[in-house]
Amino acid sequence: MAFVTNRYDFVFFFDVENGNPNGDPDAGNMPRIDPETGIGIVSDVCLKRKVRNYIDLTRSGTTGYRIYVQDKAILNDRNQEAYEAIGLKPVSKKLPKAIEDQLRVTQWMCDNFFDIRAFGAVMTTEINCGQVRGPIQLCFSQSIEPILAAEMSITRMAVTNAKDAEKEKTMGRKEYVPYGLYRLEGFVSAPLAEKTNFTEEDLTLFWEALMNMFEHDRSASRGLMSSRELIVFKHESKLGNAPAHKLFDLVRAERVTDAITPARHFSDYTITLDEEQLPKGVSVTRYDYIAPSEQG
Repeated sequence: MAFVTNRYDFVFFFDVENGNPNGDPDAGNMPRIDPETGIGIVSDVCLKRKVRNYIDLTRSGTTGYRIYVQDKAILNDRNQEAYEAIGLKPVSKKLPKAIEDQLRVTQWMCDNFFDIRAFGAVMTTEINCGQVRGPIQLCFSQSIEPILAAEMSITRMAVTNAKDAEKEKTMGRKEYVPYGLYRLEGFVSAPLAEKTNFTEEDLTLFWEALMNMFEHDRSASRGLMSSRELIVFKHESKLGNAPAHKLFDLVRAERVTDAITPARHFSDYTITLDEEQLPKGVSVTRYDYIAPSEQG
């Protein structure tokens, strides 16, 4: 399938109930928060991790859909594969001398690893495969309203060693957000998709991953996290027909219940899209669910 030839911008809404969507290790793993406004934050890399995990879960073993940045992955070993595949011997920390060989090494990595093709990667390790700027870029997600970053005490009834059997039980802490609706804004560049050969099929799989990634990322610490809505703006042209911020301004999430009472469910909000103000040359599609596709 051909690479993406249209520019896309998108807005994605997800929420959390009694969970920690993205703990900050520098703050005792408390939910990330803007200290000036109290608005909750989820980093771009947090959601990319979940997308990677979904792709690995659903496309494991499928040619072209391996994941480069993965738990316990040895990146030099993966870079070495590119050199072996095209019959070159790597020189420590250097790219091949010939420009065409540099392009072949980097393109092999793009062709074989979905996350490099989609998000880009810095592969300038000891075995150098260059750098790739990916077509998909994400902003930080921000909660619609200020969140309450809470914590509670928990105890562990079991002990690790027999000698500790009579000691007091271990105390711990659990950090969580009672409820938060988060908004993510993102971009898909057609010129960069051409460079990495990121295809329409890849993009369809990315939309699917956004709408299903929390279903396979359950844990007690994350509470109930749900993908609520994905709004995709498609430009007729390669470079775009309107500025992204003007499209994002058409999407609003607002309270429909008493704003004095803290929100505790998605039904406390409504998401609206002013399609009448949609610029010429831009179409929009809204998704509240995308069914998982069969493995390729």
